[in-house]
Amino acid sequence: MIDQIEAVTTAIADLAWGPWLLVLLLGGGLVFLIRSRFVPFRYLPHAIDLLRGKYNDPSDPGQISHFKALSAALAGTIGMGNIAGVALAIAIGGPGAIFWMWMTAIVGMATKFFTCSLAVMYRGTDSAGDLQGGPMYVIREALPKRMHFLAYVFAGTGLIGCLPALQSNQLIQIFRDLIAIEYGFLAPDADPLLFNLIAGAVLAALTASVVFGGIKRISNVAAALVPSMSVLYVGSVAVALMLNADAVPGAMALIIEDAFTGDAVAGGGLLAMILYGIRRGAYSNEAGMGTESLAHGAARTREPIREGLVAMLGPILDTLLICTATAMMILISGVWTSSAAEGVTLTAAAFTALLGPAGTAIVFICVICFATTTIFTYSFYGAQCTGFLFGAHNKRYYLYVYVGFILIASIISINAAVSIIDTSFALMAIPTMVSALWLAPKVIAAADTYWARMKTSNSTY
Repeated sequence: MIDQIEAVTTAIADLAWGPWLLVLLLGGGLVFLIRSRFVPFRYLPHAIDLLRGKYNDPSDPGQISHFKALSAALAGTIGMGNIAGVALAIAIGGPGAIFWMWMTAIVGMATKFFTCSLAVMYRGTDSAGDLQGGPMYVIREALPKRMHFLAYVFAGTGLIGCLPALQSNQLIQIFRDLIAIEYGFLAPDADPLLFNLIAGAVLAALTASVVFGGIKRISNVAAALVPSMSVLYVGSVAVALMLNADAVPGAMALIIEDAFTGDAVAGGGLLAMILYGIRRGAYSNEAGMGTESLAHGAARTREPIREGLVAMLGPILDTLLICTATAMMILISGVWTSSAAEGVTLTAAAFTALLGPAGTAIVFICVICFATTTIFTYSFYGAQCTGFLFGAHNKRYYLYVYVGFILIASIISINAAVSIIDTSFALMAIPTMVSALWLAPKVIAAADTYWARMKTSNSTY
């Protein structure tokens, strides 16, 4: 039964992530980059000032600060996509897939600038009268009525795409492989079903204790954990790279060379590798998927452009920094060619090979924090979609389903978990990118007005 689920979900995901989506995401992102006159690269210092709270006003509408909005969004993106997802990209797509993940991040900075500016520019009220942001509200508030069906496409697929499939699956896998089996609590050849279910139940209980507190509790947890865990993860990689500095140029060259040959890709050629790299990159930084808009739409600000500038920092941190760190560890250690491990276990093997037992502990700690904060954030995303479709008073019912799904995710295969999310994200990208491309002139006009106002007030940016 589980094998059949994997076969069906994988086939659907492969169909959804056809070349057309490459054009929509990379092509659309390139359009945003050019039309914005390369804003992501020109105004990085101003974006950092905003993140530091330089222009915060407690009286602005919204629920959380710029920093907490970015922390919540990063909690959704810095997780299994950056650790297990990179391992999958290399194992299935070859080292060249990492290059195409980088490309999604570079154009994704511009995409996030547009989508998250729109999330604040066109916030709407839910059935309870609360101010909300996200692609479905952007579509409802700004597009013609004939296009409103796209709002329901996004919210409907978001109910599935935001389920904690990969995060729960890989978190339980690392507990099983690095703790239960390593320390003799579970025999290597034993049926892991019972262990997975018990671990899933514990994770479900922990999740329930946080997610029913809403975005404020989720953002508080994310703001406490995500920055410190990111520093720990990247810092440990920096130590490993310094100890193996002679191998770094070769690993970088391998990524770039394979990006245009696809020699290392499993079961396909160059196009298959590019598509898989984009899939993993899209899951890593979520640019164009629309989920990022749900978090940034809750930011406390009257200036949509400011939130767009803060949001564009996300792909730098989660893909260009965290994903590259993971990739370098896997490539330099050589475990991608010598180990039968997959997903997060492959990444753990790389850290162990280069840093010894300390590397194992670092991956274990970071995976727990990254995966749990992602699970918490995704519950908010799914609840927002539920509120739009069925009314704000019904959000709690989605959270019940969400928590229960953790048990299902604990027993399915990693490929099935990834395929479920991939299919949903592909469908979520359509309304997000269509609405953002449609409304791009509005963002450009608002940005021009914002910069002019900043110059007039003699503010630095």
